[in-house]
Amino acid sequence: MSPLPLYLAGTWTSGRGEPLASHNPVNNRVLAVVSTAGAADVDHAVAAGQAAMRNPAWRDLLPHQRAAFLHRIATLIERDAERLAQLQRQDNGKPILETRALVASAAGTFRYFAAVCETMEGDITPSRGNYLSLSTWEPLGVIAAITPWNSPIASEAQKVAPALAAGNAVIVKPSEFTPLLALELAKLSDEAGLPKGLLSVLPGTGASTGAALVAHPGIAKVTFTGGTATGRAIGRVAAEKIMPVSLELGGKSPNIVFADADLDQAINGVLFGLFSSQGQSCIAGSRIFIEESIYPAFTAKLAERVTALRIGDPVSERTQIGPLITPQHRDKVEGYVTLAREEGGRLLCGGTRPVDAALQAGNYFMPALIDGLNNRNRTAQEEIFGPVGVLLPFRDEDSLIAEANDSVYGLASGVWTGDFRRAWRIGRALNAGTVWINTYKQFSIATPFGGNAESGIGREKARDGLKAYMRQKSLYIDMSGRPIPWAD
Repeated sequence: MSPLPLYLAGTWTSGRGEPLASHNPVNNRVLAVVSTAGAADVDHAVAAGQAAMRNPAWRDLLPHQRAAFLHRIATLIERDAERLAQLQRQDNGKPILETRALVASAAGTFRYFAAVCETMEGDITPSRGNYLSLSTWEPLGVIAAITPWNSPIASEAQKVAPALAAGNAVIVKPSEFTPLLALELAKLSDEAGLPKGLLSVLPGTGASTGAALVAHPGIAKVTFTGGTATGRAIGRVAAEKIMPVSLELGGKSPNIVFADADLDQAINGVLFGLFSSQGQSCIAGSRIFIEESIYPAFTAKLAERVTALRIGDPVSERTQIGPLITPQHRDKVEGYVTLAREEGGRLLCGGTRPVDAALQAGNYFMPALIDGLNNRNRTAQEEIFGPVGVLLPFRDEDSLIAEANDSVYGLASGVWTGDFRRAWRIGRALNAGTVWINTYKQFSIATPFGGNAESGIGREKARDGLKAYMRQKSLYIDMSGRPIPWAD
């Protein structure tokens, strides 16, 4: 199988790194082999990005003209939506209904930032003398966008769209496990007429291509979504370079159920919040706090519903649980179930590989619920990134808040209650970048997203998500016409 070319400064070419194979998690067969970027390719992409930004064909465009490119990319994503969704299904194993939603989200992201680009304003600031003072925003330079394997194209769109809207050039380094959607985005951007050099897609490993990008002196900012350990490593390099970063990292999110909640809705929310995407989600509600008075009945019904989840081939619209990304990742998730038992946990359901012969070739794992642990156990503290939930009873609000916030993470959380005042109290008290109340995994591109503590730095999405790819400049214009007194 010949390697697919990478997209280097507007040209499809072979990279100088070792080719990588992308596998279909359903059967672990090779889906495609892709060319990867070496250090010389990174140098080329950075230089081409800098040149493209200096070119008047891009540099001098008015905001609505830049926005037109984003609208064209969105239209092409919508045109090819089903093909892209099917490709992502094969590339990372998500059920087809989820991948269709992600492709639609990507198109919406490009349209949103096109609109923000057109309508963004500078400020005339209050002066303290006879001068006019203004605050304006300018592009940073060449952006390195390093994206994860769990939500390709949606993740790429959330970085590429605002970076381009702000006037930057972008180099995308997709996950080595899921490089195909980023390459498709490059094709569509090329078809949309995006000036050459503004976008490069360089597949490769984090240790080679990713590290070369982060350390490159011509990279003005790194935006990264992925694991906390990698985020720390990027942060260390960024500190030496004095370079801004956006880091969207791990999570161990609490999903809290009070006795006065609509319990049927809460069960649905807990199921969706944890087990959609096979639990391979930084925002998964994997610590499930349940009020003591309803704990036995709620956990029994929840376990019954988990057992009934439909696990199978992601091609089917009925499938709710697909395979995990790699055999090695399944081994890691399986290891946490073993650890939970060693810590004294009781497995209520799942936690094993399926016995169905049709699923044996894939990386399938039965969704699991564990009780009998406390919040300080490793299984309740460490991000598993798989379909494993820990059930934790609570008695009162004070102890709940203490335990829910007893985590190195602070990405997301959920609260299920019929009491609006309680929802407000708990939502304000939780250390999380996002709090969902009587819902979970509800998103809007117009609402900021990001984490606290070891869940990351900065925010994506929303109007300020454009400014995250810009630097601010102040201008003072003298209105008096008189010499500066000191010069007299």
